[in-house]
Formats: sequence, C-alpha cells, structure tokens
Amino acid sequence: MSSEPINHHVPLQPALPSVPHHIGIIMDGNGRWAQSRSLPRLMGHQAGVDNIKRILESCVKHGVKVLTIYAFSTENWHRPPEEVSGLMRLLGLTIQRQLNDLHKNGVRILHSGRMDGIHPQLQNQIRHALEVTRNNQRISLNVAFNYGGRAEILDAMRRVVADGVDPETLTEDLFGQYLYTADLPDPDLIIRTGGEWRLSNFLIWQAAYAEYYTTPTYWPDFDEDELYKALFEYNRRERRFGRVLEK
Repeated sequence: MSSEPINHHVPLQPALPSVPHHIGIIMDGNGRWAQSRSLPRLMGHQAGVDNIKRILESCVKHGVKVLTIYAFSTENWHRPPEEVSGLMRLLGLTIQRQLNDLHKNGVRILHSGRMDGIHPQLQNQIRHALEVTRNNQRISLNVAFNYGGRAEILDAMRRVVADGVDPETLTEDLFGQYLYTADLPDPDLIIRTGGEWRLSNFLIWQAAYAEYYTTPTYWPDFDEDELYKALFEYNRRERRFGRVLEK
C-alpha cells in the first residue's frame, strides 16, 4: 500500500453517503478457487493472502478505519496437517515480506485469537508486528488468527472471574473490555465470500447488530468492485438496533 494516490483498476465509483467504520470479512473460497483451476489448495490460500493488500487499499480509499479478517479459525486445526502447516508458513512469510510496507503506510496490525498451539517462532513474528505498528493510525488491520468466537467469550469469562468482578456489576460494556477486540468498535458490516451464509464462529458477540452481506465470489476474486457492491448494499439497509424509527 502506498501513501501516494492509488491507481485503481476499476472506474471510479460514486461516493457513498455512509461508510462502515469497521468491516469484518470471512475470507472463504480459497480452496475452491484453487480446485476450480486444478491448482493445489495452498495456492488458493496464497492468492487469498495476496488479495488482502488490495482490499486493504480499497478500504483506505473509502475511509474504513478497521478491517478484521478471519485468517485461521480454532476449527481449522482439523484440516489436513500439510494444509495447516502450509498456512502457518504462509503467515510467517507474509509478515516477513509485507511488515515494512504496511508499517510505512500507517497500518496498525492487531491480533485476535489464542497464541496457544502456534509455533513459538511465529508467535514472536506476530508480537513483533504488533509492536512495530502499534502507533500507526491510518487503518487498523485486525487479523483473527487461531480465533473462535466461543473461545473468545470463554477466555473473557475466565479473565472476568480471575479479576473477581462482582456479577451484579458486570455489564455488556465491561464484558467487552475482556474480549480480544477490547480497543475496537463493534463491526458495522460482516462480509462473507464464497457463497455461504454462516457466521462460522466469527465475532459472534461483536457482530450482534452488524449488517451481513454474502457473495458467491471466492475470496481471491473479491476485488474493489465487489467491495463497492457490499458497501452499496450496506447503504441500502436501515439500521434500527432494535428500535422503531420514526418516518
């Protein structure tokens, strides 16, 4: 990503009146994208990683301040061992190759998820990326890696108990401070690529009032045009938050 004006590969779209402050993306379809091209699944994951930078640039263009990407779930450990190890190597290489560029362009990197089970070397790479970029303010890239929504709630509850919080004083706002995303606003829009309609254990507390958008487009093909379609649809929604809005 460059601090200079971005040369877009699609025609300029009309400005939208409302832009989500925080977008979460379930990046689905990498494996199917590869299989449809008779390629190994890991090549689909590589194409998916390459696409993150493009969508991050587009989010900056539209004024999005937080992008959370679902990179590896707690359930993904059940995939074939060679695919899991390949995904771990891919994350390490991505940090190694892109960290300086992301830092230079004002991207703050965050991590949501457990460190348990991740190789110590990769843990160190993740912590280094968080430390190097912690003061950046252009956009926050929150990587949900080894993440599960239920695990997050359990971890938060354990910390609540460990801190001796009086149950009578526990509020939603206070509980939110024990989540991985304590310093982030709740997502306004959740996008899922690949045609599925499930949340798949992604931000299940935080996404309580998020708008949901799904597309059959596989993640490696989800480009700036596709993001604009999601943002356009978001602008058509009437967000009530449980209230009845006066006409």
